[in-house]
Amino acid sequence: MKDYIEERAIEIATYIIESNATVRQTAKRFGISKSTVHKDVTDRLKQIDPVLAKQARRVLDVNKSERHIRGGMATKRKYETKGK
Repeated sequence: MKDYIEERAIEIATYIIESNATVRQTAKRFGISKSTVHKDVTDRLKQIDPVLAKQARRVLDVNKSERHIRGGMATKRKYETKGK
């Protein structure tokens, strides 16, 4: 695997863990696609640093379990501001 890809995967995982970031936030921050973020964290990082991969995966799993709540809150805010 290319060195810059390995470095990017580690950097992405560290960012996700430190900032509790979602895949979408991480992709925007690094200027890459959500698919690339996901592939780096789930596939590539397992081979490079399994412990870091597990920590990042935990954060992403929590974010995934909460996404329906975040979506509902965003919709609520949208309609609250529309009515004013």
